[in-house]
Amino acid sequence: MLPGARNCDNRGVTMPVSADPIRVALVEDDSRIRASLISLFELAEGYRCVNAFGSTEETLAGSVADIADVVLMDINLPGRSGIECVAELKRRNPALLVVMLTVYEDADKIFAALRAGASGYLLKRTPPAELLEAIREAVDGGSPMSSLIARKVVASFQDPTGPRPTAAAAPLPLPTLTPREREILNALAKGLLYKEIADQLGIGTTTVRTHLRSIYDKLQVQTRTEAVVRYLAA
Repeated sequence: MLPGARNCDNRGVTMPVSADPIRVALVEDDSRIRASLISLFELAEGYRCVNAFGSTEETLAGSVADIADVVLMDINLPGRSGIECVAELKRRNPALLVVMLTVYEDADKIFAALRAGASGYLLKRTPPAELLEAIREAVDGGSPMSSLIARKVVASFQDPTGPRPTAAAAPLPLPTLTPREREILNALAKGLLYKEIADQLGIGTTTVRTHLRSIYDKLQVQTRTEAVVRYLAA
């Protein structure tokens, strides 16, 4: 076991049985926050913490790119930053999902993380239940973001002088979307999670995901962020 890394199993907590738990790895240098997250995943049904690291260097020396489904990544780490860690992990395993969990709210760091390959961007004040749902959303193909972060992304694309996650391009004509699909896209742009969208529209989360698959196909995108950007830019 690497210094600073922890196996998150066998700490005396009985974990609920799940056929295919989501394997989560943590990269967080604050030992109290790391311990709190470890406890959260140990007690949450359908999730399993497979390892935790305190720095980019420890993470890259381990096998996290091979053993985890999702990595929760802090930005401000000792040594190399979490954004650098994301880029290297994605180079090693493009299919690995990385969700930022940080205190930083500025647009430059948000877009730097997205450019590096992050699938989502959450603030550390995100409630535990929403954090768990956001991780599952990432596994389901979404790009979870805290509401404040989603608003900043939207505002940046509405401001021609603002930063962008990728080079700006001339917007393509928007394909025909149903009224329900537009409602869901508007909710995504506000940063709502799938369950929040379902509750707001009076439909099930499975129905939300079905509409999202149709939206992604029509817009020719693969993530929530791309869908929102494509929708707002048209």
